Amino acid sequence: MLKNILAIVVISTLWFCSCKNGESPDSKATGDEKMQIKITSPVFSNGSLIPSKYTCDGQNVSPPLQWQNVPAAAKSLAIICDDPDAPVGTWVHWVLYNLPPDTTQLAENIPADRILVSHANQGTNDFRKIGYGGPCPPSGTHRYFFKIYALDTTIDLQPGATKKQLLNAARGHIIGTGELIGKYSRQ
Repeated sequence: MLKNILAIVVISTLWFCSCKNGESPDSKATGDEKMQIKITSPVFSNGSLIPSKYTCDGQNVSPPLQWQNVPAAAKSLAIICDDPDAPVGTWVHWVLYNLPPDTTQLAENIPADRILVSHANQGTNDFRKIGYGGPCPPSGTHRYFFKIYALDTTIDLQPGATKKQLLNAARGHIIGTGELIGKYSRQ
């Protein structure tokens, strides 16, 4: 019986560790096999403050983003921006999916259209709107995670999908990831 309990603990621990950062244990590649995508922005560096232009205190437009090292096998890209420091739990600011895999950047101020010119789809954020909703923390300094996913498929979801729906559809198809963190505090 003790062996069975130990086996359950070991399996549970392995499953929990593989699920960190919202990734599922059945991602296509694991460990060293998953390619690291480098994602940056010309308007803020990793760990620094996001300029107010890209927040609810400014023009509330999406920041420009750039990336490199997308796996050659990628069929589409997805971007999620969320705030894990929100008082109600992680707050989703942007859901974008089915970007063509040869895309290497997004200009600032992506329109709040359900389907973009590139045929990419935008999802519903936690403001219950399509497209980007900028940082707007009620208090303190919050972190905003801009995450990029390379997928070995396109996502079969209608425009307007939520982060949860996107991640469920991407389960088992993630072949590369990257992350850029910006911070914002309202004065």
